[in-house]
Amino acid sequence: MSDSAVELGAVAKKKSRRRRSRSVVLRRWCAVGALVLIGLLYYRPLKAYVDAHAQLAQREQVVLKLKEQRANLQQRLGSSNSVPTLAREARARLGYVRPGEHLFIVKGINEWRKLEKKALTGKRSGH
Repeated sequence: MSDSAVELGAVAKKKSRRRRSRSVVLRRWCAVGALVLIGLLYYRPLKAYVDAHAQLAQREQVVLKLKEQRANLQQRLGSSNSVPTLAREARARLGYVRPGEHLFIVKGINEWRKLEKKALTGKRSGH
């Protein structure tokens, strides 16, 4: 073989390597692009799932608080249906007094509370 034929063979091998390396790079970029596309397509549903999960946890806490309030209200309702409790509340609201009891009417409680509050705040600011 002549030197020119050897040189042509070497140039042909380099071109084929370049072509192969370009095709490998192109395949890699296509794979990266496909992964990015898949990531973008999964982003919104995944975010919606995470948000829904957080809302569910928050709602469960609200439900627990409401159950506690319900239990307290049922307890109060059960105790308020007793005859002594109903009688005590009726006497307090209507101002009834049983025989042997003394009725005291206290006036000016709101003014007294205001004066006490002023006196306490004056002592605190004096320190």
